[in-house]
Amino acid sequence: MSIWSRIATAFSDLAQGEGLSKAFEDLWSDPEDTLQFTIAVIGLSAKVAKADGEVTRDEVRAFREVFHIAERDEAHAARVYNLARKDVTGFEAYARSIAKLFRNKPDVKENLLEGLFHIAIADGRYHPAEDDYIQTVAQIFEIPDAKFRSIRSRCVPDAPKDSYDILGVTPDMHLDEIRQVWRTAVRNTHPDQLMAQGLPEEAINLATKKMMGINKAWEDIYEHHENR
Repeated sequence: MSIWSRIATAFSDLAQGEGLSKAFEDLWSDPEDTLQFTIAVIGLSAKVAKADGEVTRDEVRAFREVFHIAERDEAHAARVYNLARKDVTGFEAYARSIAKLFRNKPDVKENLLEGLFHIAIADGRYHPAEDDYIQTVAQIFEIPDAKFRSIRSRCVPDAPKDSYDILGVTPDMHLDEIRQVWRTAVRNTHPDQLMAQGLPEEAINLATKKMMGINKAWEDIYEHHENR
């Protein structure tokens, strides 16, 4: 049974008018983080899509890209997403849940933040309300402001691009030092590493997108040093 089918089964016990947050509360004691993580990510994703006042087809498509939903699971996934959009529960509840689940795994929370950026910009613009939303999520995740700006720089097309900020290094550092930071970032973000830790598939998909940005930053810095 797929994770979407399992979540749909949990929803079958909901009373009329109960939302996604109620299913999340009921699953909180589940020993598997996968269900909790997925529901919380769905809740945050649906909320960011609504942050600018409307949910576009592009944002729904972006949600599907983040989750890589199989055709057989589309109906279940659509129901979950629609419940999340209509749920009156504030997004803070989902953010706090993920912060609790992954309190010692900052990379997972950073990868999720990138997924939210991906959905937010899917309609071709990055609205101030979406920025406020994602920044609040970052604060709940206890992601430092500098790291938030670094992730935003990597994810938002119109944001100032600085490869040094993305890697968390400075231009005056020796190239060998920067290379070591890059290698460490790749090692910590590599999908195989996260898979070995037993993290949910959605977390691994988000990490893959993050690693692409890290590699691009390193390529830019290396080229800059070679051409000096």
